[in-house]
Amino acid sequence: MHLPLVDYAVLIAYLTGVVAFGCWFVFRNRTADDFMVAGRSMPGWAVGLSILGAYVSSISLLGLPGKAYAGDWSTYWFTLSLPVSILVAVKYFVPFYRSSGDVSAYHHLERRFGAWARTYAVVCFLLTMTARMGTTLYLLALALSPMLGWRIQTIILLTGALITLYTFLGGSEAVIWTDTVHNVVLIVGVVACVAIQLWGMPHGPAQTFEIAASQGKFSAGDAGLSLSRPTLWVVLLYGVFINLSNFGIDQNYVQRYITARDDREAKKSLWVGGMTYVPLSALLLFIGTALFAYYRVHADPNVPADADKVFPYFITHALPSGMTGLVIAAIFAAAMNGFGLNNVATITLCDLYQRYLRPQAGEVERMRVLYLSTIGWGVLATGMAFWMINARSALDTWWQLAAIFSGGMLGLFLLGMLSRRADGTAAAVGVAAGVGVILWMTLSPKWKALPPALRSPFDPLLTIVFGTLTILGVGLAAAAVLRTAPNDPTSAPPRVPPGLAPAAASTPPAETPGR
Repeated sequence: MHLPLVDYAVLIAYLTGVVAFGCWFVFRNRTADDFMVAGRSMPGWAVGLSILGAYVSSISLLGLPGKAYAGDWSTYWFTLSLPVSILVAVKYFVPFYRSSGDVSAYHHLERRFGAWARTYAVVCFLLTMTARMGTTLYLLALALSPMLGWRIQTIILLTGALITLYTFLGGSEAVIWTDTVHNVVLIVGVVACVAIQLWGMPHGPAQTFEIAASQGKFSAGDAGLSLSRPTLWVVLLYGVFINLSNFGIDQNYVQRYITARDDREAKKSLWVGGMTYVPLSALLLFIGTALFAYYRVHADPNVPADADKVFPYFITHALPSGMTGLVIAAIFAAAMNGFGLNNVATITLCDLYQRYLRPQAGEVERMRVLYLSTIGWGVLATGMAFWMINARSALDTWWQLAAIFSGGMLGLFLLGMLSRRADGTAAAVGVAAGVGVILWMTLSPKWKALPPALRSPFDPLLTIVFGTLTILGVGLAAAAVLRTAPNDPTSAPPRVPPGLAPAAASTPPAETPGR
């Protein structure tokens, strides 16, 4: 189908303005530090909205309504884990990373456990971000394909190129300020959709709540104690571990609050970003619930069977002219939000290129690596989006991939935080055991030749939980058995938990930090 001219005008004006705004920052990127952390000069509220953008990609904008339309509000327990994670991050993670002076979230793992630990975390992060960026592009294309009448593959290619362009030119400052613009448009679009749904009911807004409540659509989920299905406890536990991983070891978040002008602004950014997501995710779930009620009253045989496609269908067929263009712009905003190309380019420079190839690379060379890696990862993310086309549920697929790829990083970080005795050997034993658990939980249910008794009975969301706890528990046990000498707590950076101090035998690598 084709949109009215006014909707195309709104959409084109928004995209043109945002890309031009993002590209303008090319004139401010004089050094690699400017490109990666915006000269560490950003206000906390802007960084906070950018952190919000790391949450509200098209994964949330389209995945959450799809989950609520097909099911209930059990997904919201993930969001309710945020305040706990923010408290921990503000107390420990923000002071640690900002006092270290490093741009990379993984540099300290080498000082603590050795080069292998840093490389392991970097590989996990890069895999996680490739999966996330691919899912984001795919969900955007899934939404826009029926609206614009274009093939999903075409939209993926065009959007991937667009995001890569302004990240390539503008760096982290462009990412943060354009994320701010994206989130304003996103919030306006979400609120407008909720209002139109509620007042589009024949008997007023109350009818939505009556229909949804009668069908159990506001249910908080299964409160059972089973670990084999996504009960509310499983989702809550998953949320706690994922969000601790986000704020504690995920470059996509850590690099953002490093850009803040001081510690106070950095802490503010986490509260602004995290707590804004709490009501916004509720609105996104409510859209799915309201859509269920809406199409119970407005019978339409053409409503897609795929829950992820119902919200895009509503945008195209139920919104008034002009508003459709605004909401499509909001979908583009969600896809561009917190996309992560700047973060993976930073890790490529700091943790791979300068660590293993050219530790003393000059400024021009570093900028060249940042530019080339931005393009390279943009291409890989686009390829991942093509793979996602065959996924059954995009949100479920993303959650499972995130649990698999990030399962080991948090455990390694917590081992360093909680144990003074654990050295590189104990950590390696813990990681080996944790990776084994992660692989078993991921692969055994799909291995038909394996006897049922040997397959994992646990829900896939628990992969990060068990992987993290295995690394932590086995690492602590190995440290006790090996009886390694305790670290010297006085060697820890200021305001950092003593366990994060480097092990006595480790030697800082010969590296020029990206700062």
